[in-house]
Amino acid sequence: MAEAQSTLVDARRAAEVRERRARWLLLAPALLTIGIFGLFPLTITLIYSFLSPGTYGGVTWEFSTDAYVQFLFERDIFDGTLEFSSTYLQIYGRSIGLAFVATVGALIIGFPTAYFIASKPPEQRNVWLFLITLPFWTNLLIRTYAVLLIIRDEGIINLGLINAGLIDRPISILYTDTAVFIGLIYSYLPFMVLPLYASLEKLDFRLVEAAYDLYATRFQVLRRIIVPAAKPGIVAGSILVFIPGLGAYITPTLLGGGKELMIGNLIALQFGSSRNWPFGSAAALILMAVVMVALLIYVRNASREGGNHG
Repeated sequence: MAEAQSTLVDARRAAEVRERRARWLLLAPALLTIGIFGLFPLTITLIYSFLSPGTYGGVTWEFSTDAYVQFLFERDIFDGTLEFSSTYLQIYGRSIGLAFVATVGALIIGFPTAYFIASKPPEQRNVWLFLITLPFWTNLLIRTYAVLLIIRDEGIINLGLINAGLIDRPISILYTDTAVFIGLIYSYLPFMVLPLYASLEKLDFRLVEAAYDLYATRFQVLRRIIVPAAKPGIVAGSILVFIPGLGAYITPTLLGGGKELMIGNLIALQFGSSRNWPFGSAAALILMAVVMVALLIYVRNASREGGNHG
């Protein structure tokens, strides 16, 4: 009897080992891809941020924290003393502000768009979704350049307003923060619409009809029924718009004219003409740290809310 139980235990252990080995084999391609294309470049960036810049680009293999010190302080070229400088903080603040405003703008436009699509009959939704995703068939550079042609002084907007007699001379939109704002919304609006649609599609519209039957106002229906149902889509869409908007490079370069740097332009500048690879690496890691902290705060708050409601 004891021998049979021992054999059964050994068989179970062998089965668990085979199952664990099969899981690792199935996960191996994904882990290998993440390691090669994700962790390996990140490790290189981390190492470079603690090295000294080379004379003509690249790095010198000498340990240094100057890249991180340079982010907050400016070193005097004569006596080497450090003085606080807010230059890079202003660039980060401006980038965060533009990305946040673009996210809010995309939400304001994307929410009614997603609700409109979700309220349509099922056979019509695919057509509208196709139209939403159609811009992704074109390269981002071409789409951004198309926006430039529309909002420039001789573009469609200004010519239309002049021909309608609403203005006498063109409105200067190009090479301003407004142009960058428009470009970010246009570039990342589908990232807001699609998650919102995925959430609103599951909404039982009979609840909306029942709320109206109970004399609820449109605002009450929106606040108590539609928005709670769309909350996962709002969060997902906001993250998908805010993060790429924070590190955008093409949009501020073309539409902003390079007058005011954003984080993506700053990082590209360090690896390009400035030839300061350690500071470029440090700036990229600081950006990633800011994003990670924001996501962790959100996940923690979401977990607390889930626990309270649970």
